[in-house]
Amino acid sequence: MTIYNNSWEAVIGLEIHVQLATNSKLFSGASTNFGALPNTQACNIDLALPGVLPVLNEEVLKMAIKLGKALNANINSPTSFARKNYFYPDSPKGYQISQMDKPIVEDGYLDIELEDGSTKRIGVTRAHLEEDAGKSLHEDFEGQSGIDLNRAGTPLIEIVSEPDINSPEEAVAYLKSIHSIIRYLEISDGNMAEGSMRCDANVSVRKKDSDKLGTRTETKNVNSFRFVEKAIQYEIERQISELESGNTITQETRLYDSQANTTRPMRTKEFANDYRYFPEPDLLPVVLEDKFIKKVLEQMPEMPNEKKLRFVNEYNLSEYDSSLLAADKDLANFFEEVVEVSKSAKLSANWIMGELSAELNKENLKVQESKISAEQLGQLILRIEDSTISGKIAKDVFEKMWSSGEKVDVIIEKEDLQQVTDLSEIETMVSKVINENPDQLKQYLSGKDRLFGFFVGQVMKESKGKANPSQVNEILKEKLKE
Repeated sequence: MTIYNNSWEAVIGLEIHVQLATNSKLFSGASTNFGALPNTQACNIDLALPGVLPVLNEEVLKMAIKLGKALNANINSPTSFARKNYFYPDSPKGYQISQMDKPIVEDGYLDIELEDGSTKRIGVTRAHLEEDAGKSLHEDFEGQSGIDLNRAGTPLIEIVSEPDINSPEEAVAYLKSIHSIIRYLEISDGNMAEGSMRCDANVSVRKKDSDKLGTRTETKNVNSFRFVEKAIQYEIERQISELESGNTITQETRLYDSQANTTRPMRTKEFANDYRYFPEPDLLPVVLEDKFIKKVLEQMPEMPNEKKLRFVNEYNLSEYDSSLLAADKDLANFFEEVVEVSKSAKLSANWIMGELSAELNKENLKVQESKISAEQLGQLILRIEDSTISGKIAKDVFEKMWSSGEKVDVIIEKEDLQQVTDLSEIETMVSKVINENPDQLKQYLSGKDRLFGFFVGQVMKESKGKANPSQVNEILKEKLKE
């Protein structure tokens, strides 16, 4: 929960850099595979050798159009490229090809869901295409830096929000929504640990009764949802402390230190004119024909909100369950595969968000890395539904499936876990428990109804947990009347 002085308001905008999942770079045919040896995936164009010319990758246009649609935005045609001039050692050209005046995506919005169940609309100023820089390496070079240009020229789309966000929690909700969208569209894997999605957080504070924006700082390249929340929280509290001490805020770029949970100055914040933008002379404006855009949009997949509504209507799940399942494309697909086998949507959702998620979190696994397949989990739920095992025993079976990899029916048979459903057998156990507990019987008959649970527990203990609970309850009710 956000904790800071109630007389202040935070104003936050996010710039999200998404690496697009193309096989080749934005303006060259060099590979974009992650993890290659340094400088093995940089061609003459990426190295900016004399006489080379950029050639636009058509796939990035298709990906940008899909993203624009998902963000309820306008697709600009023509769209054009510009040179953003700056010198860093990891940028061989001395400039970056980006978009300035005519970004491909502009004027959109995204409705985010907050923890209290409410929604908030966040404006999306623009999403523009640009090439990534290389990477400076410091760890292995004492007193020096190495330059790896494999990433130079990798296609990015930068999504810039309006300053409509007012808390770290809202920022994370917005970031997660963008992450979900790019994964559904399959335009990026969104892997923040590998740099496929990076976030810059622009933060300022102002008095709640003021309409004037405060001086903002930009915290660069934060690479996890948790760190984004912590970095913004720290920056809000730092700025309030500075202002209340009579100091001013410097417009600057800062870095987040996750070990110390602090931000620190990196450089004075540049303005657009510092980059000396001008139209890219080697690339003509790109005209997107209506039929091209229409063909791309025909390939749009079902999006998270659409899937959520379908889960509510088709599977009769709650909005809460549907929202959690639909937020992650892989989790949603896993759920539907489980239901295909189990035929029970509610029970499948409960098991996925309960036992399965707990095990995945414990071992830091993604759902596609689950040690129990969707089909196996569906079979387990099916055995609960057909009364082969009880829900309690199913939890033990689940643990054995997870650790051993054995199938449901193999474990049930090997461990002799089949639920007792024979009425005469259950009646015998009930009678035995009643006869062995005369004091409790007397108290129950005198009006202490809560002892009914004691008798249920004793029968389940007698059956080693294998008696059908609903049948135990029915038979006990009848027997205790006699």
